[in-house]
Amino acid sequence: MARASVPPLAAAALAAYLALLLLVDRGATYHQQLALGVLTWLVLAAALVPLTPRRRAQALGVVCFATIGEVTGSLIWGVYSYRLGNLPLFIPPAHGLVFLAGLSLSVALARHARLLVVGAAVAATTWALLGLTILPHRDAAGAVGVPLLLVFLWRSRFRAVYAGVFVVVGALELYGTAIGTWRWADTLPGLGIADGNPPSGVASGYVWFDVMALLTAPLALEALRRLRGPLAAPEAAITR
Repeated sequence: MARASVPPLAAAALAAYLALLLLVDRGATYHQQLALGVLTWLVLAAALVPLTPRRRAQALGVVCFATIGEVTGSLIWGVYSYRLGNLPLFIPPAHGLVFLAGLSLSVALARHARLLVVGAAVAATTWALLGLTILPHRDAAGAVGVPLLLVFLWRSRFRAVYAGVFVVVGALELYGTAIGTWRWADTLPGLGIADGNPPSGVASGYVWFDVMALLTAPLALEALRRLRGPLAAPEAAITR
C-alpha cells in the first residue's frame, strides 16, 4: 500500500498539539521542559510514519535548517529569547510539526489555493503596514522581511504550502509571545532597528527554512539511495 501525503485534517490536530505544548511549557521547569521535548520528538516521529519518503525528508530538512536558525537567532544573536533563556528541546521537532500543519492546511484548501495565497499576502502586508504606523511598538525589522515572503507567494510553485505555513506560524507567534513562551527584542541587537513582538516578517524567515528543505530533500534522498547501493552490494553477493 502506497504511503500517503499529509492528511488534510492533520492541520487542526497538529496546531492543537502545538498550542497545548506552548501552554504547558508556560509554567514548566527545566526538567519538565525536557520531558516535553521527548514527547514532541515522539509526536513528530509518529506524524512522519504514514508519509512518503519525500515528505519525510522535507520535514526533517525543516527541522535541521530551523534549528540552525534558532541557534543563530536566539542563542548567538539574541534577536529573541525563550522563557528559561535556553533553546527548549521541543523547539526543533515542533518546527517539523509546524511545517506539516501548514502543508496539511494547503492540502485541505487545495480547491481554494489562490484564495489562501492571496489571503496570506494581504495579511502579511497589512501586518507590516500596521507595524510601521499604528501599533504601539514600531516594527521596521519585521516589515523588511515581508517583501521576501511576498516574492515566495507570487513566484514559487510551492506558494500554497508557504501560505499555509504563514497562517500557522503567524498564529503560533502571536499566541506564543502573548503567553510568554518567548519574547522578541525591542530592537535588533547591534543594529538598533525597531522590531515587533512578534515581528510581521517572522513568517518569511520560517518560509526560508521551508524553501531550503524543499530544495534539498530530493538531493538528500538521492544521496541516501546512492549510499544504500554500495552497502547492499556485499550482502547481495553473500546471498547468491
